Amino acid sequence: MELKGIGAVVTGGSRGLGRALARELAAAGARVLLTARGEAELARAVDEIRAAGGDAHGFPADVSDKLATHAVAAAAASLVGPAGLLVNNASTLGTDRLALLLDTPCEAIERALAVNVVGPFRLIKAVAGGMALRRQGLVVNVTSDAGLNAYPRWGAYGLSKAAFEHLSRTLAVELAGSGVAVTCVDPGDMDTQMHRDAVPDADPATLLRPEAVARELVQRIRAPGPLPARFQLWESP
Repeated sequence: MELKGIGAVVTGGSRGLGRALARELAAAGARVLLTARGEAELARAVDEIRAAGGDAHGFPADVSDKLATHAVAAAAASLVGPAGLLVNNASTLGTDRLALLLDTPCEAIERALAVNVVGPFRLIKAVAGGMALRRQGLVVNVTSDAGLNAYPRWGAYGLSKAAFEHLSRTLAVELAGSGVAVTCVDPGDMDTQMHRDAVPDADPATLLRPEAVARELVQRIRAPGPLPARFQLWESP
């Protein structure tokens, strides 16, 4: 995909992989809208990209908020132009502490589904129609191997990612031939705040750096052919 001049939307863009992806996309010439809940962190991420000569804009929002999601789509159209790339990266564990499913509050399940599944679905609905009309667009949904494998105490997060992956597969099938591709990627265990919240005793030296992951992923978005096996769960037919 040619990224120069393309309008790109990155959720969860204030830190971790989202921030690194936004930086790499802007460096490749994309016009990037970053969205996240933390306004101060978001502003710092945008300033960092602009200082490096990139075109970036921030829009504070919670992707689980229905009205906010539509506002994100409207802001993108206004600030970076028609979205040709959407990266659904924002994610939550659903709870402050990992717990066995039977000890997990129902509200934690609801929160995980709202942020990890329903919010991205709303945003895809808001932008994919325009992509289809232009017959060009890419939706990148960031997932986890917890959506494939059952890990004790990761139930809220894992079941939401499993649902997200199946949602993505269904969209890919339904959008086949429209010019809109949907790809689901698992970036692996990274040294991010969310990982530190989940596994505070993890050795950072054993984890991937978000900057390195973002660099490789953007390279693969730009280049023809499939994503590398380390990322790829499946791609659009």
